[in-house]
Amino acid sequence: MFPVRAILALALLAQTPQPFPKPGGTTPKPPVTAPAPAVPAAQTVLPPQPAAAPGPNDVPTEASLGVPIYPGAEFIASYDATHGQRYYLFGATAGFPEIVNYYKTTLKQKGELIYEEPAIHEFDIGRFREETMAFPPSVTVKDYTWGGSAGYLNPKRGKQPDRFKTIIQIVPNPPL
Repeated sequence: MFPVRAILALALLAQTPQPFPKPGGTTPKPPVTAPAPAVPAAQTVLPPQPAAAPGPNDVPTEASLGVPIYPGAEFIASYDATHGQRYYLFGATAGFPEIVNYYKTTLKQKGELIYEEPAIHEFDIGRFREETMAFPPSVTVKDYTWGGSAGYLNPKRGKQPDRFKTIIQIVPNPPL
């Protein structure tokens, strides 16, 4: 039998925080879980699912993400979010209000203004499952021109635009 201190030490080690995601990081395999009990199809209402999750270096599409991408938005990078999830960053030269209105219209929901300064608006696109997800499936829009900032610096050197006014983060629904 283990002493209480050894059990507590093991519990603390199991909760070691993970480092911040890195561009092009590897995606860990999702945990194996028991199959859920069958539910009749008439009672099941699921949000649209991505076709096939793009790899870390693939440019995602609306079909692979299962959510619309703002027209003219440029793919910046994807990051490993752990739990088999990735999130995708897109830069846009359009202003924050224009992009928020686009997502209000296309997603048919008002979303939620998380912060007024700097402005961050989030649209939930799926149910968050804490035991299997690192982030809730969502579209998050952030204003990078707040407080007189010139915008988010384009990480692709020598490419236009030099800066993006707005950043769109998409966390797609994980595949079933």
